[in-house]
Amino acid sequence: MGWKTLDDMALAGKRVLTRVDINVPMQEGVITDATRIDRIVPTIRDIRAAGGTPILLAHFGRPKGEYRPDLSLKPLVPALEAAFGCPVTFIEKPSRAFIDAQPADAVILVENTRFTAMEEANDPRMASFLASLGDIYCNDAFSTAHRAHASTEGVAHLLPCCAGRLMQAELQALEAALGNPARPVVAVVGGAKVSTKLDLLGNLVDKVDSLVIGGGMANTFLAAQGIDVGKSLCEHDMADTARAIMAKATTAGCAIILPEDVVVAREFAAGALSQIVPATECPAEAMILDAGPNTVARIATAFDAARTLIWNGPLGAFELIPFDAATNAAALKAAELTRAGTLISVAGGGDTVAALNQAGAAGDFTYISTAGGAFLEWMEGKTLPGVAALES
Repeated sequence: MGWKTLDDMALAGKRVLTRVDINVPMQEGVITDATRIDRIVPTIRDIRAAGGTPILLAHFGRPKGEYRPDLSLKPLVPALEAAFGCPVTFIEKPSRAFIDAQPADAVILVENTRFTAMEEANDPRMASFLASLGDIYCNDAFSTAHRAHASTEGVAHLLPCCAGRLMQAELQALEAALGNPARPVVAVVGGAKVSTKLDLLGNLVDKVDSLVIGGGMANTFLAAQGIDVGKSLCEHDMADTARAIMAKATTAGCAIILPEDVVVAREFAAGALSQIVPATECPAEAMILDAGPNTVARIATAFDAARTLIWNGPLGAFELIPFDAATNAAALKAAELTRAGTLISVAGGGDTVAALNQAGAAGDFTYISTAGGAFLEWMEGKTLPGVAALES
């Protein structure tokens, strides 16, 4: 761990530039999910408790370097005040003079950093300007750490820097899952397409003991073995790649777990008439929409033997009943083992979090990452600019 935390910084009397992710979903001006705001509360609380002044830097949406009133951060102020339990001062055009004039216990929110193209270009001029506003830089936005932007990477080189509580928790959880994990390690990777998770699969087979492949991408692996998957979602042009990943897994001693029985239907609709068949016997006019009970039992056995679980992606079309059964059953099994203290479970990715919440299992996982792209890139073994900058 080459990065510092808030505990390593002298915060009293300091203006603390704090990069957060409050890019929350909204409909007609109403926040529909405040999770990202809730997750930054410990950082803001601890900075203020130590005598520092948090100056929040954040983006909202994709304004592409232009001022967009509909993407202003100002409407988030009431939600932030409710979460923090204190007033939040919003500044459209920040200056050090204005910031220094605020009370020491103030919380300051700077307008959307992406209202200038210099942010995403990681322009040194913007990084320098942001650095002039504070004394210490704290990055609490792991979910943006895979982007080398002025507010996520550039400014970190210009001020004493540290990780906020959420960033710290993310990094510690991922280190426990992939960096120096308790073994055996099992990974669950689901989703629609192999092509979107090539780097992830290639990295994991070298690092985990068992790899469960589910969702649409499992169909590609079945087809690569000469199995007819009917009308299922399948990337037939990725067959050679799938076979190469399986060969690499064999060399690395990683057991790949594919569906041995599947749930098939003739239409993709909730409540569609379905049946369970061996994976090798998908009817030509049907599509595979979930893993079957024998596969779930095999996954459960792998979980029982494991000490660490990493999960990204559902095992089937979990949005539709009854094709959520495998994901729900596996998630509840992981939750049970985590509660019992025999399994460290780390999960991340938008569909993953939704699936685990739907299963009622998310609350029992050791850690649920709020990040999407950053979580995936970390699992792929890539260097995240926002994290690397904290270590420099």
